[in-house]
Amino acid sequence: MFDDKKLWRNRIGVRVKELNRYLRYIFNGHLVIVLIFLIGSGAYYYQQWIDTLSSNFPAEIIMAIILGLFLAYSPVYNYLLHADQVFLLPLENQLRGYFRWSKISSFIFQGYILLLVLAVLMPMYVKVSGTNYRLFFPILLLLLVVKAWNLVVSWHITYFVPSSVHRSDMAVRYFVNTTFSYLLLKQANFLVLLCIGFIMMIYYYFFHSRTKELGLKWDLLIEQEEKRMASFYRLANLFTDVPKLKDTVKRRKWLDQFLRGISFSKEKTFLYLYSRTFLRSSDYLGLFVRLTIIGSLAIYFISFGLGQLLLIVLFLYLTGFQLLPLWKHHQNKLWVDLYPVDPKHKQNAFQFLLMVIMSIEAVFFAFMLSIKGEFLYALVGLIIGLMFNWIYVYFYSKNRLKF
Repeated sequence: MFDDKKLWRNRIGVRVKELNRYLRYIFNGHLVIVLIFLIGSGAYYYQQWIDTLSSNFPAEIIMAIILGLFLAYSPVYNYLLHADQVFLLPLENQLRGYFRWSKISSFIFQGYILLLVLAVLMPMYVKVSGTNYRLFFPILLLLLVVKAWNLVVSWHITYFVPSSVHRSDMAVRYFVNTTFSYLLLKQANFLVLLCIGFIMMIYYYFFHSRTKELGLKWDLLIEQEEKRMASFYRLANLFTDVPKLKDTVKRRKWLDQFLRGISFSKEKTFLYLYSRTFLRSSDYLGLFVRLTIIGSLAIYFISFGLGQLLLIVLFLYLTGFQLLPLWKHHQNKLWVDLYPVDPKHKQNAFQFLLMVIMSIEAVFFAFMLSIKGEFLYALVGLIIGLMFNWIYVYFYSKNRLKF
């Protein structure tokens, strides 16, 4: 007799055990110190920034935009494996309990994240709106109801294969979530919120009725689950080898122009290989772009000089630290070891590329300060950033990677 609840308990147990296994490596050592320092510094400067806000500051709009993102992104963690599309496919009608518990566990985890986000944003809201913290729990309760709506709608969308349906749904739900959050924070009339809730129910029942006769899209569900785990494995791979990590690459032909300056010589073999890997791999290029954008915005909006310089060093460290796995990216490929190239060229190539990447980021950060007219801090930030990069690349990374 098939027991879907037993299967779910087994899957969630295996997943928790696997996550704990790698989390022990992640939250161990100097990273914890860096995180504590980063959180403490961020909290201090965040409070200093809040004290400077006036009643005209658009806190509700900013909070609605941020909350809308966390509400709209509502995947259901299904814990499915590749073999399930063969062995569980005949039992699809008996898996309702399994997926019900998956939705519940997803709601609990994402609800907790939503609570933390609201807790971070609430001081800004209280300062600008002139209200008090007693509104925190009523706002949280209504947002959790909206989160539950997003989860069930997101689940029904997985019954559709075309990516256009998924993109359209995400756009619609983000707009609805942002609008609802804004009106909620502006303390709009309850009837207005009730009307939006009615629209949300119609939206849900529309997709609920459309998917009644449809079967699960096993390939899509498994692919989504693998992508989520791949993100975690990439993070864990910074601290220990992860055998389950799979590489993802994209052609990105338009970036080939950045490789034309590399000469065709034996000494530049690994520089070309690492540069090509960095540009084609979503893990490295995407990470660099995200950290550069986030760091630039943070440096631009923070008005405290020393805090800006601190952020430059912190974001350069985070970027360099998460690019270190590039050194071992090809370690399991035998043909790389067959190159008739002196090993010292490999080390030199990696360090040179890492220095270039981090220096480009340092220039971006200094440029953001110069846009604000803080030319002295921009110059000091650039000098400090380049000095940090040199120490990090030629001393810290050398000891950590054991060249």
